[in-house]
Amino acid sequence: MLEGAEVRLAVDIGGTFTDIVLDVGEARKTRKVLTTPQRPEQAVLDGMRLILTDAHAHISDIDVFIHGTTLATNAIIERRGAKTALIATDGFRDVLDIGTESRYDQYDLTIDKPRPLAPRSLRFTVPERIDAHGAVRLPLDETAVRALAPRLRELGVESVAIAFLHSYANSAHERRAAAILAEEMPGISVTVSSAVCPEIREYERTSTAVANAYVQPLIDGYLARMADALQVEQFRGAIYLVTSGGGVTSIETARRFPVRLVESGPAGGAIFSAQIAARLGESKVLSFDMGGTTAKICLIEKYQPETSRVFEVDRAARFLKGSGLPVRIPVIEMVEIGAGGGSIAHVDAMKRVTVGPESASSEPGPACYGRGGQRPAVTDADVALGMIDPDAFAGGTIKLDPELSKQALLRAVGEPLGLSAETAAYAVHEVVCENMASAARVHAVERGEIVGQHTLIAFGGAAPLHAARVAEKIGVSRVIVPSNAGVGSAVGFLAAPIAYELVRSRHVRLDDFDTQAVSDLLLEMATEARALVEPGAAGAPMRERRAAFMRYVGQGHEITVELPNRPLTSADLAGLRQKFEADYSALFERSIPGAAIEVLSWSVLATTDARNPTVVAAVTRKPAAKASGSRKFFDGRAGEVIEIPLYRREDMAPGATIAGPAVIAEDETSTFVSTSFDAHIDGAGSIVMERKAA
Repeated sequence: MLEGAEVRLAVDIGGTFTDIVLDVGEARKTRKVLTTPQRPEQAVLDGMRLILTDAHAHISDIDVFIHGTTLATNAIIERRGAKTALIATDGFRDVLDIGTESRYDQYDLTIDKPRPLAPRSLRFTVPERIDAHGAVRLPLDETAVRALAPRLRELGVESVAIAFLHSYANSAHERRAAAILAEEMPGISVTVSSAVCPEIREYERTSTAVANAYVQPLIDGYLARMADALQVEQFRGAIYLVTSGGGVTSIETARRFPVRLVESGPAGGAIFSAQIAARLGESKVLSFDMGGTTAKICLIEKYQPETSRVFEVDRAARFLKGSGLPVRIPVIEMVEIGAGGGSIAHVDAMKRVTVGPESASSEPGPACYGRGGQRPAVTDADVALGMIDPDAFAGGTIKLDPELSKQALLRAVGEPLGLSAETAAYAVHEVVCENMASAARVHAVERGEIVGQHTLIAFGGAAPLHAARVAEKIGVSRVIVPSNAGVGSAVGFLAAPIAYELVRSRHVRLDDFDTQAVSDLLLEMATEARALVEPGAAGAPMRERRAAFMRYVGQGHEITVELPNRPLTSADLAGLRQKFEADYSALFERSIPGAAIEVLSWSVLATTDARNPTVVAAVTRKPAAKASGSRKFFDGRAGEVIEIPLYRREDMAPGATIAGPAVIAEDETSTFVSTSFDAHIDGAGSIVMERKAA
């Protein structure tokens, strides 16, 4: 099986499950194992051994190992990172509290803001000052920096972020302060803002540096243990980490800048959706990724996910921008909510059924796992409704107990509201679907899109069970559940290009544009970005994408304008203005003739080409073969238990068509086809649900 074939392994560590995908040439095998939160590498190694046994292979056969994880995000949300201190310029101790001075809810006098990762008691300042042009106004007080070391040791600080004013323009003071701390405190983790986020905007840069420092010991330790364990197992291939922007990078870069990994798992899911969209010719897609802990919604237009330069972690208000901790990194634009298969359901003080964001995770897990969990999770509701075959969950590796689900639902939801276990399960299912539908509506509105005009692509272990109901709520008429949907993010990793994007701030006006200085800056950035990509590219063709973040002088936000991949000349300036005004008009319906334009920051992306999927031909539809069994399903709208057919996905040939309601089961997940939909298998093996004619 392995003779001459490239062997590629992808691993996605989620809050509940760790997904493993092994590609040997064109053949693919998959596995799901429970995540081991205390030592995440243990689940990875266990899953690798299982899947390699399935393929009659050895770890030394693996050529490429691509890894993504939500460990960084979960550490921030759950506040499980390192004890982190911040060293700032004198007078700027409270940047993290002041923020942008805006309120995410203008009229709520009791808004909750997320707690800073570095509390005020661990924030310090030293005398130094650099101006916006990079000139030193006040030299760094090195004695003051050295004097902080004993204090930091006494406080048990494990990691330090250094964020000085205007360090994006001149990083000398930050680098010197870091060198002093390294001398005085050998082994301590130090993050300088000018390395992790060399951009203007003090609050976002400081927040990003602190987030990197907060997760660095955790991620660095995990990746070091993982690398050592793989070496012991005789792994000889290349290791890559998926970044939040949808590319992969080296393990060394990931250990330096772990903040780039905060959305690595969800980024793989967006890549997976984009690949499916291209294969099926779906130009407007809503990607719906629901795993064990979170659900992610992402818009994909013309086979490309929406991207952004800022991501908010740990939002205090689920659907309100500005309520989270800003992290300024290249990232695929999506909305993420605490609504997964492990999300815990309860009744609040107002007698409302609420779900999440707290999760049962993998330890102890939902009540039906029989591992000590007492509170009901979304998976318990799905089991109690009859949507999941308890004997075939996760390919039969985890036996579920429906009685434990019903008991937990009765205790937490049924008895407080006077409902049966089945009706309580229906309430939980409805609430979690409405939460995801609301997230989809808000995300589409924020991007200026009409959500009902999109095709929903559902993947992750839990999304196929809820996709039909979410589609009903948001007015979507077509839902696709791809092959390997249960491990979709891990499959997406295998299609990700090796890439790295650098963004740096240097203010330039178009009416006073130094083309030589800007060209030198872009060349320097391109050289650095290529140096980070070339080792992994292994001779594969590389390309660059250069961009400028432009705005009218005095405005607060920029738009991205693509640049040519060559030195700029004065002849390019008119074209830059034209491109900016065309993009500005597309966003705001008009431009401002003659107004001065400025560039705030510059970007260079170095990347290999992504693997392009082949387009799938149409299939002839025909009735599916006889169902392999049936399930007793509680229809909440009718208030009664009905018998619905159960199909095995592997038994359904391309073109096989069924009418809902029905369940299509497979090892990684199950798809629920509601009464509103018919479903068929397309040429790629995807389940395509289409709304029935009225």
